[in-house]
Amino acid sequence: MFAHGCAGIQSTLEPTGAEARQIATLFWVMVIGGSVVWLAVIGTLLYAARWKGEPHSAQSAGRLILWGGAIFPAVVLMALLAYALWLMPSLRPQSGEPPSAPLRIEVTGEQFWWRVSYRSKNHEASIASANEIRLPLGQRVEFVLKSSDVIHSFWIPSLGGKMDMIPGRTNRLSLLATKVGIFRGPCAEYCGTSHTLMAFYAMVMDPAAFDIWLEAQSQPSEELASDGKLRFISNGCGSCHTVHGTEATGTLGPDLTHLGSRESLAAGILPNTEEAIRRFIADPDVIKPGSKMPAFRMLPEDDLQAIASYLKGLK
Repeated sequence: MFAHGCAGIQSTLEPTGAEARQIATLFWVMVIGGSVVWLAVIGTLLYAARWKGEPHSAQSAGRLILWGGAIFPAVVLMALLAYALWLMPSLRPQSGEPPSAPLRIEVTGEQFWWRVSYRSKNHEASIASANEIRLPLGQRVEFVLKSSDVIHSFWIPSLGGKMDMIPGRTNRLSLLATKVGIFRGPCAEYCGTSHTLMAFYAMVMDPAAFDIWLEAQSQPSEELASDGKLRFISNGCGSCHTVHGTEATGTLGPDLTHLGSRESLAAGILPNTEEAIRRFIADPDVIKPGSKMPAFRMLPEDDLQAIASYLKGLK
């Protein structure tokens, strides 16, 4: 139980990315350095408390204070600072540095969800998604981070460090995933009522599988429930959401074109099931307080179920 937070899909101490590994190394180096200082202080304390000999002279006491209380801690702390500064260029792109990664993912923080857009050298137009990020294994990815309302903070602990998303400013983060898997990222800056309900899953995939997935994302979804589509449109859902290949072209809310293929709903807080979709359509303000999505609890149960089935079928 004590070490439960040191492992899993949201742990900085179980790195699965090049940047996260450097951060974990820095952590352990700082732990060792801090431990050395602490042991020296405790050793001095025990020596002073248990020693029964003659009192030290003012000259020897002065040397102890100078070397043990000033020079030794300063040298250790300066070494730790120098090591941290040496790591920084590889953890953060230089200001004004042109993007060089073949894949760029733009992530915009909104209350309380993530707008995601992929741009690769193989696709002229950007590919929209939401509340989920997929990355190819072993390939460097550049993240372009923005905010549309308040300050958010983008963080995938297992892959790298955090970066603030500030309104009116564009920040950049570069990550290189070294292990296939599913990892969790929270919003790391308090952003309102449902801050703790704003997360996402990052999926690291084999490069070939990622290319196939990205190509599929650039295409309209296969429609499996035409009745649900009609109810989705007639109830005004298309005013806020986009489903490519349909009349739904809204941009206020998440793009739902391939909603059925995502790992979770509502920014990482619900399983991607028809029941969860139906619940969120009816009561978004209950599930995620402060959400800007209006509640549709007035809709008949048949409408809610048909729309949920339609959205779940959007692969």
